[in-house]
Amino acid sequence: MRAFRVVCGLAIGVSLLSPCSAEETQNKHNAAVTRLLGKYCLQCHDIATADGEREFESFSLPIKTEQQLITADGIIDQVTLRKMPPEESDQPTDEERLVLIGALRDSIQEARSQFESTGGRTIMRRLSNREYENTLATLFGRRVDTLGLTADFPQEETSQHMDNIGESLVTSGFLLDQYFQAASRLVEARLGKPVMKPKSWHFTDNFKQYEELSGSHRSVFKYRYLCLYEQPNTDTRQGGYGHIEDFLAGVPVSGLYDIQVHAQAMHRDTHYDPKIFRIDFSEPFQLAVVPGDVKKGHIHYPQSIEPILASDVVPDDKPEWLNFRVWLEVGQTPRFIFPNGPYESRASVISVNKRYKDEFKNPDTGVSRKALLREGKLPHIRIGEIKIHGPITEPVGSKEEVAVFGNHGFQEDHAFEQLFVFAKKAYRRPLNESDQRRIKVLYEQRLSEQATPRQAALDTLKMILCSPSFLYLSEITPEDELELHPYDLASRLSYALWTAPPDEELFAAAASGRLKDKDELNKQVLRLLKDPRSNEFVNGFLDSWLNLRAIGDLPPPRKTAWEYYAQNLPESMKQEARLFFRSLLDENGSVANFLDADYTFVDKKLANLYRLPEKDTLRLNDGFQRVKLTGTKQRGGLLGMAGVLTVSANGVDTSPVTRGVWVLENIFGTPSPPPPDEVPAIEADVSGATTIRDRLAKHSTDQTCYVCHRNIDPHGHALESFGPIGRWRDKYPKPKRKGVGPKVDPTGKLPSGETFTDFASFKHVLLENRLDQFALCLIEKLLTYSTGRQMERSDQFEIEDILKRVKAKHYGLQTIVIEVMTSQILRSR
Repeated sequence: MRAFRVVCGLAIGVSLLSPCSAEETQNKHNAAVTRLLGKYCLQCHDIATADGEREFESFSLPIKTEQQLITADGIIDQVTLRKMPPEESDQPTDEERLVLIGALRDSIQEARSQFESTGGRTIMRRLSNREYENTLATLFGRRVDTLGLTADFPQEETSQHMDNIGESLVTSGFLLDQYFQAASRLVEARLGKPVMKPKSWHFTDNFKQYEELSGSHRSVFKYRYLCLYEQPNTDTRQGGYGHIEDFLAGVPVSGLYDIQVHAQAMHRDTHYDPKIFRIDFSEPFQLAVVPGDVKKGHIHYPQSIEPILASDVVPDDKPEWLNFRVWLEVGQTPRFIFPNGPYESRASVISVNKRYKDEFKNPDTGVSRKALLREGKLPHIRIGEIKIHGPITEPVGSKEEVAVFGNHGFQEDHAFEQLFVFAKKAYRRPLNESDQRRIKVLYEQRLSEQATPRQAALDTLKMILCSPSFLYLSEITPEDELELHPYDLASRLSYALWTAPPDEELFAAAASGRLKDKDELNKQVLRLLKDPRSNEFVNGFLDSWLNLRAIGDLPPPRKTAWEYYAQNLPESMKQEARLFFRSLLDENGSVANFLDADYTFVDKKLANLYRLPEKDTLRLNDGFQRVKLTGTKQRGGLLGMAGVLTVSANGVDTSPVTRGVWVLENIFGTPSPPPPDEVPAIEADVSGATTIRDRLAKHSTDQTCYVCHRNIDPHGHALESFGPIGRWRDKYPKPKRKGVGPKVDPTGKLPSGETFTDFASFKHVLLENRLDQFALCLIEKLLTYSTGRQMERSDQFEIEDILKRVKAKHYGLQTIVIEVMTSQILRSR
């Protein structure tokens, strides 16, 4: 890879090694390794002795086999941990250890880049799960997330957090079977459903609640009301989901349904202490609709398929009808949630009964929800009636019918023509004779098996959706040609920027051959970027580059970070980064803003977490607003964003090592080598009496550890002013919750000599001295995401040329994206 890749933290540079200098370096390393192995190891590990089945006499650099790679890794581990040479033998000096380890790691890095090389080409890859679902939504004209088509697919493998790298997208027999089932479900649910006249349902009672609430509701309300007592993301699940007991079978066919809910917000003006409920009573209560399926799990618990279908504000003064038009799949039943509701209803009931029991006529000795429902002021949403009507007839036919068969729907006389048109869109290229023949053969075969013409067409659609030409981004560019043909280039562009097939205009540019013209390519890239569909690029790239999709993999404890759950902070965290990136993209703002900026985007939840003045003026309905950060040094740039700080922590606490590695890998593109397999972990100080800096100082006294940690740790220490979910702190948590916690020390010194005293000065150092390195990393990440392969040594010349051009244009993000999308790397196989 490029020479500024850190080798055990020994050096950072930005110039590429020439083949000659790389060979000279390997020769120098080989001489040093041979000398040191001969001096300290061959007495026990020569060919004749091979003590412990380890033989180093024949080992030499450069590394050419995987066995040599394993041997080199083993030597590094033993020398780093000082297990070898044994105590009774002569010991190498620290300088000799560093020379040996550095030489071996340098050679390992070079060997791995050769072993993993694709020859600078993108291998034919299948669609990722994300691309698969988005492609189907595009082809069928409607969201498909309500079907959960990929819910049972094998977990997607990633490569350096990227989910669209060809070599990681493995296809198995099980996955192929899942593709068939998904295609069948989608086609039958959307196009094979029976024609049904709209039907109406009206529910006024038998509103059963979750088990714990059932007795009190039967006693007090006779199941007359459906009540929501808490937001859905809680631990105990007491009243977060409201269902219709008499509608568990769900809707008879997939379609649009009108749902009317007669609802009222109860006791938003309660005199009970707001801290009990942990919500903002100045905000109106919200009601949302999500799908539920009794066949997919407990109807009162979260399910794998429950996107929010619609939401509205609930009135306070009296019950009113709220109207929702939602899409439900066959068998799905609507469920109602309280997104900004109280946190942990059970705990709220206990607290109210303890603190306010004297207000009740006959105070119970224990917890009594009955008394609260009869006499109390427990805040909740109360639903008295629910009406459902549907499926709603769409004026010109369903979106799916139009998207697949055209404005006039399926026509038997034109079946082949309609199937060819759909297949052309699905395959993202013109059909050849073989494609047409397979479609005709299957359609006619189904007719011969007594299928109706429409069913034969639907079965042929399923075949198209299981074809390698659909599932794979297969390139029709001949193997012996380097530059992509127009249709392949159109697909690469559209999947990079829209995560979807090319639209008609891009397809036309490819068909005419104009897309190979640099001006036309530049024009199309700009058009795709300006389209709202490019938000798929923003979301997908940030999930990959910053690993934002991993937020929630290591969630914090509920007791110490309840707002993380109660306010759905992960979604707000991701949205801040997306809007920030989007603004720089639209305005062609300098990527220097990623390192430090005097503004960001927050909603009310993040404004509270960040303790910004806007926390007192923003409302939930305001959504996200761009806010100035003047007067605060606690935020600004990516490293001050809660999403980045959360994903680079482990949920429970923070580690300068973890965050330092994250910064080096994702901000500067210089991943540190992994620690030896047997390196002892840093012991946690459960008492909180010492700081992480104290423990790391002991951990890094060994020079072989320090040589890496001196590069990693400072980048992490600078972020120690932030807790596990990005909340600012001056002190660590109190030892055993008593006394005063140790003071945070965010000072540090980078290996290159620059020092910083706090988070703000750390960002200043990066901005002044690391901007080019950051921009180079960003360019490489964008190229990796857009081409579906990791960048290699042969790519570095063009990457550095791109950097020169964008540097001359003030590092504009839009400039960088356009340069990447029109680069020779992207336009090549």
